[in-house]
Order: sequence, then structure tokens, then C-alpha cells
Amino acid sequence: MSTHRSTHMLAESRKAFSVVAQLIKGNREKIDYLANKLIESPPQTVCTVARGSSDHAASFFAYLVMARLGCWVTSLPMSLITMENAPLSGKGVAVFAFSQSGRSPDLIAPMEFFRRDGAITAAFVNVEDSPLASAAEHTIPLCAGKEQSVAATKSFIAQLAAGAQLVAHWSRDEALIAALPELGPALQIAVEIDWSSALSTLTSVDRLFVIGRGAGLAIAQEAALKFKETCGIQAEAFSGAEVKHGPMALIEEGYPLLIFAPRGPSQAGLIHLATEMRERGARVLLAAPIDDAVAGVIVDLPIVAAPHPLLDPICAIQSFYPLVEALARARGRNPDEPRFLSKVTLTR
Repeated sequence: MSTHRSTHMLAESRKAFSVVAQLIKGNREKIDYLANKLIESPPQTVCTVARGSSDHAASFFAYLVMARLGCWVTSLPMSLITMENAPLSGKGVAVFAFSQSGRSPDLIAPMEFFRRDGAITAAFVNVEDSPLASAAEHTIPLCAGKEQSVAATKSFIAQLAAGAQLVAHWSRDEALIAALPELGPALQIAVEIDWSSALSTLTSVDRLFVIGRGAGLAIAQEAALKFKETCGIQAEAFSGAEVKHGPMALIEEGYPLLIFAPRGPSQAGLIHLATEMRERGARVLLAAPIDDAVAGVIVDLPIVAAPHPLLDPICAIQSFYPLVEALARARGRNPDEPRFLSKVTLTR
């Protein structure tokens, strides 16, 4: 990927591998403590509290919790606390907040509410002395350091890794635990993978579907957001199953799709979808690991196989970030300063 012009977004995304290596090692004691508490007092349900990119990281975490622990997870509509004063209970609930700054009032208020009502509360947050960190009983630092680009990259990848680390220890999944220290080196390889071949397809588009499924749906959601905020493209994320309902009516000759197909039970269906849409005449960019599962299928954007299949989406988004940064510049935009946006959004 061309680096003729330096941006904070590109520089920060390229540091994610070292951030992940640091947090996997440095947070082990905190993760163990929280995981043991969750094992000793199993929550009846789990709730996530997040906005924007952080909400996509929360979705990834939620999928892993449900898949590995069989525990129901819901994404809290924060207005239930901040506007409705809903009679919710914290009894038997574990609440996890995800945030870079930890300053948004509509994240802080639910954590304070649920902690007062007896819930287990934990915040995955980059600013350790933030109000959100103070509101939660447990804090898992993201170790990402300061981000100057409005578009989050290294802090988002840190949230994915930290969430996966907690699920690994909470579920006592020895294979996933053993894979985590190798995630940083895999990301170091992933950030060097050249996805610039996609620029010719994407530079002039004004609309786009981004498709994922399973653990990879959160990555599709994050990619769609980055297309919007840094490139001005009306990108929408869908499950590979959901797109076959109403959205399918929009896919015609030349319609652009980016399909993330990491390893896992959803991969075969996503590869079949890519083939089907190519036959329809859509401009499909397929992102997948190069292995026997994709034999005979054109893979436009290779995904680095992570040390565990559940971690493949993290490697995928690592390779995506340099692409979308280059795409923003190719479209005449500054990815560090998206229009009308600021680094900290103080919603209520």
C-alpha cells in the first residue's frame, strides 16, 4: 500500500500489533481476576454498552460470549437509562462497556446505574482515568496510547483482542488462550498485506454493501462505518443471510460488494454468496484466507490466517485499515479529519 503521504490513521493502524502484544501480556492478571469472578458468579445475562466503532467491538465480544459460553447477550439501548428511567435490574447481570475515551455520558450513566444495582460491571477503555473507568467495578485497559486520528484503528483492534482474551479465560478455552500471544505477530504480517487492488473498484463508487456473518459480521459493520466516515461512501453492512432478503433487490450489474469470509462455519455460505453475486454481474471483492476452502474461487483480498479461526476477523480488519485510508486519500479526503466529526462524541 502506498505511503507517499503520512496520516495519523495509517500510522496508528500500523501500531496495532504492538498494542495487542502489550495488552495480551499486561492485562493477564486483570483478565484472570474478572474471568474467575464471572465463573464463580455466572451472570444470567450479559449486556454491552457502546457506540460507534466500539459498538462493533462489543458485537464481536457478544458473539464470542454466546458461541463459547451459551450466555445471552444484549446491546443496551442507553436511552432506557438516560431518558426513560426504565425499571431495569442489575441482579444477575454482567455489563461490559467499550470505549476509547470513556467520556460519553450515555455510557457512564448505565454503568453507574447497574453497578449500584449489584451487576458485575467492566469497562474496556483506552483512557484509564476516565469517568467510565471510574464508573465500572473492573477496568480492562486497551493500552493503545493516544489516537490523533478521528477514525479509530488501533484502539478498535485492541478492543477486539481484549474481548477475545476475556472470553478465552472465562470459557477456559485452552486453545484460544494459547493462540492469543501469537495474535500480535499475525497482525504485524496482516498490516503489510497489500489490498490496494481494490482501489480501482472502490475509488469512484458512491454506494456499497459490506457482507459478513458470524464472528465476522462485526468486522463488516466496522468496515462499513469507515467507508462512510473517511470516504463519504454510503456503505451498509449486512449478514450474508440477511442480504438475501430485502437488500438483494438492489444488487444489479456492477453493484459493488465487499465480502469478508474468514474461517469458520459461516465461510462456505459467504464464498457461495460471492460466487452467486459474481454470476449476477456484481463487482465482488472477496476477502478470505488462501487455503483449500477457497480452492477454485477468486480471492481478491487475502486474509492472514490468525493463530485461531475465531481471531481471523481481527487480522482481516487490520489489513482493511490501510486500504480504506488510501481510498480516502484517493477520493480527495483527509481520513484524519472526517467532515462534521470529532474524536470524542458526548452523546446523552
